[in-house]
Amino acid sequence: MTTLLRPEIERVAEYTLRERPCRIKLNQNENPFELPEEIKAEVLRRVAGQRWSRYPAFVPAEQIGKVAHFTGWDPGGVLIGNGSNDLLQTLFTCALGPGRSVVLSQPTFTLYRLLAETLGAAVTDVPMTSAFAFDVDGVIRAAQGASMVVLCSPNNPTGTQIARADIRRIIASTDALVVIDEAYVHFAGDSAVSLLKENDRLVVLQTFSKAMGAAGLRFGYALLAPALARQVAKAKLPYSVNIFTLTAAEVFMERWDSLRSWIDVIVAERERVFSALAGLEGVRVHASRANFLLFETLRKAPGDVFSSLLEKGILIRDVSRYPMLGRGLRVSVGTPGENTEFLNAIREAV
Repeated sequence: MTTLLRPEIERVAEYTLRERPCRIKLNQNENPFELPEEIKAEVLRRVAGQRWSRYPAFVPAEQIGKVAHFTGWDPGGVLIGNGSNDLLQTLFTCALGPGRSVVLSQPTFTLYRLLAETLGAAVTDVPMTSAFAFDVDGVIRAAQGASMVVLCSPNNPTGTQIARADIRRIIASTDALVVIDEAYVHFAGDSAVSLLKENDRLVVLQTFSKAMGAAGLRFGYALLAPALARQVAKAKLPYSVNIFTLTAAEVFMERWDSLRSWIDVIVAERERVFSALAGLEGVRVHASRANFLLFETLRKAPGDVFSSLLEKGILIRDVSRYPMLGRGLRVSVGTPGENTEFLNAIREAV
């Protein structure tokens, strides 16, 4: 059966996540706070008034306009998708293929490599520094002749954010399409969106899965030059966002001022967990601008620490197979109570 498919598909490592029962789920960088019942009720009310037997609008102009207002960008340069991963796939399809290459900073989100390799494109990895800062000069050197540069900022799993001045340098020093994946940017407070007006080779991706607390609804968007958006849209599947998600996104943006208060709580909790981990012997924790923390276990194997936590019902992410992270674990920031339970358990585990 595999002979029916392109050889790239057989060679590529699949993207998987094992489901594990747990009391406290801190492994997928989700927002730990559930949406208020009032907001859920409003979404359901609006969806109930629509015709489910009809397709969504071919171009959902109303929601695109709201995203444009929400982000401060030209609606002609807004593409929306079934999560930002949907738009990543579209961008990769447009820019990559045999004989073309993409530059990644490692360690990073593993889906980037998977998407590139399934398209038959070459991948050039640029290791981050020992402190997990972006090696901007290394990215620039690697990107000479490359079709695309993809940087996650804040980066998953390190939590590192690239400076806007460094993004400018990369764009100015290469001819590549530069994609900045800002899935976690609302926890960092500094976005590359302001650079879009001066750079027509820049794409900024954002999502409602993290700060908006809507991972289960799958809504993301790409911000890019309108002329580029028109070309990329040719490869985008029609109707990829359903009426429920379109309606929910609309309500979330209208209610953003009330929803955003949980960002301050998550950021404060991130710093509390960071300080506690920094005070533990046998642990090296890295500063983060996202809603998770990367830490390394110096005395025990990360798999043993992971298992010890899971025995107590606490699920985090073992990232020790990522490049440069042989002793690495990643923990999402949970509710204050969840974070306290994690800290009590990790003190025993390490």
